Amino acid sequence: MSEFNLIGPMFDFLLMVVPVLLPFGILALLIDLYIDANRRAFIASREYILLEVMPPQEVTKSPAAMELFLMAIYQTGGEATWYDRLVKGQVRAWFSLEIVSTEGNVRFFIWTRDNLAKLVESQLYSQFPGIEVVAVDDYAARFAYDGEVELFGLEYALTQPDPFPIKTYVDYGLDKEQEEEYKVDPITPTLEFLGSLGQGEHGWIQIIVRAHKKEDKDPNKWFGVRDNWKESAKEEIEKIRKSSLIDAGESKQVQTTKGQELRIAALERSVSKLSFDTGIRSIYLAEKDAFQGANIGTMIGAFKQYGSLELNGFRPEWTTSFDYPWEDLSGNKLRRLKEEMLEAYQEREYFFRSRPKFHWWRPASSVERLRFVLNTEELATIFHFPGQVSQTPSMQRVSSKKGTPPANLPV
Repeated sequence: MSEFNLIGPMFDFLLMVVPVLLPFGILALLIDLYIDANRRAFIASREYILLEVMPPQEVTKSPAAMELFLMAIYQTGGEATWYDRLVKGQVRAWFSLEIVSTEGNVRFFIWTRDNLAKLVESQLYSQFPGIEVVAVDDYAARFAYDGEVELFGLEYALTQPDPFPIKTYVDYGLDKEQEEEYKVDPITPTLEFLGSLGQGEHGWIQIIVRAHKKEDKDPNKWFGVRDNWKESAKEEIEKIRKSSLIDAGESKQVQTTKGQELRIAALERSVSKLSFDTGIRSIYLAEKDAFQGANIGTMIGAFKQYGSLELNGFRPEWTTSFDYPWEDLSGNKLRRLKEEMLEAYQEREYFFRSRPKFHWWRPASSVERLRFVLNTEELATIFHFPGQVSQTPSMQRVSSKKGTPPANLPV
């Protein structure tokens, strides 16, 4: 039978099948839209607050203290039942950890739901004596991409498969007691870049996190879920072990190199800790006459110190730029990209280039599916309060050391 003779029966088959399948497709679309609307309504109904965190003059705690803080904000509540998730639209809380430079003045912020602000404050005070936490107006809300300012923004991805960890404060030896002058703190290059910005320049780093849960579709079960992050770690470990097999007569033996042992140990340590779905973006924004293109490359490289050839690192994935001029001859696409990037930063949401996709089988979702998973050790490495090893003079710290009142103070 020729190809032309097949066209008729195929067309007849489609005419018969499409009217049957179309209602199911429309129903699935309506369910997605219903779930989407409920979740957005729930998110819009919450109150949010921005807290400025001013570390004390002397930070004696290692990043391990920040790791304990992150464990405390590992919040999975609000999504217990399908009714909570799908009908009421409830989603678990997410947080935004931010390091900001306003004309070289470096500050730390944490954005959260209003009802979790006390938890954030109390946990910070418990881990960092002498710290100050105050509610402030949103520094980002006053900006708009309206022709008065120029900006460059990017979102990061990982250089290796997700389960491989980045180089953390443990790898830099900050988990051990040592003299301040011998410490090497990986956050210092980032703070130095932010502190170098001048008048009319602003640098923003935003780390959006929410508690990571087992919520990926299990391909082996109709309604089951699994944790792809942990499953991928197991697969990577198995790959390494298989690649280290050598023939030993009638059998095979595992003979791993030091590098392979390092990768296996890093993977096992990584998935043993609490983890967060994470998205990271940076924005360099300045008044038009103050915008310095050279700062773009410095901002992109501000996370290089967390990378390792053996393990993982960060690379820019989405940027507010195009590779070739013919991709945006009118300039309208670039303008929209920058507007969307700034809006996404202000709303503390992900992704900025695509809207979320909801599925009825997924137990939970935030506003968007975040880009990768980082554990508490990795997050504490890229967001913590440095000690005196960081000499950034413009970093906001508490102006004086606070003392505790005497125990016999009369009431």
